[in-house]
Amino acid sequence: MATENVQTNVQTESQVQKFTDANFDEIVLKSGAPVLVDFWAEWCGPCKRLGPTVDALATEYAGKVTVGKLNVDENPNVSFKFQIRGIPTILIFKGGQVVESVVGLAQKDDLKKVLDKHV
Repeated sequence: MATENVQTNVQTESQVQKFTDANFDEIVLKSGAPVLVDFWAEWCGPCKRLGPTVDALATEYAGKVTVGKLNVDENPNVSFKFQIRGIPTILIFKGGQVVESVVGLAQKDDLKKVLDKHV
């Protein structure tokens, strides 16, 4: 039983990608599928509260939407390029372009409505 739980946790974690300045263009901007990017920082309380929601969305939309997180402190170039001024910020990309933006602590149902428009 414990082994099954470990496998489930590993699968959930692996569905959320870690975006960086180095891999962002290749994974996000060149993706054929919609991409949800969670801009966050370790010190940000609301970001930590949003984390489980982003993890759940990655599981629910697996195969339809690429979901990942980008630490703004570790990746200042992408944060600057997309003018991230406050966190948490969620950007939805489609065809290499930002199609939606949600700033602040969003509810799961609200994020699902935004995603469903682009799936």
